[in-house]
Amino acid sequence: MPTYNKLVRDRIPEIIERSGKKYTTRVLDQTEYIKELKKKSFEELEEYTNAENDEEALEELADLLEIIHALAENHGASIEKVEELRKYKADKRGGFKEKIFLIEVEH
Repeated sequence: MPTYNKLVRDRIPEIIERSGKKYTTRVLDQTEYIKELKKKSFEELEEYTNAENDEEALEELADLLEIIHALAENHGASIEKVEELRKYKADKRGGFKEKIFLIEVEH
């Protein structure tokens, strides 16, 4: 039986069970949960960077967004609060739409 030892979406055990396979899970404590969400964010980001087309890229971005929702909730905030902070920072410092690549700054 393959060993995964990773955080999975809530309905994955149900999907595995429907396929007729057996599995083992446990519920993480809060500290483990945050650690695993952070690990999962890197996993999904890597999958995004390796996406070979727009469809795959959007799928991986959706996975990253799901993790961001979970992390925001875990920090006592909603995704709306995260979006509010994003807008504030964009107003103050700009976004990334102009594709500016900083080479150097004189001291």
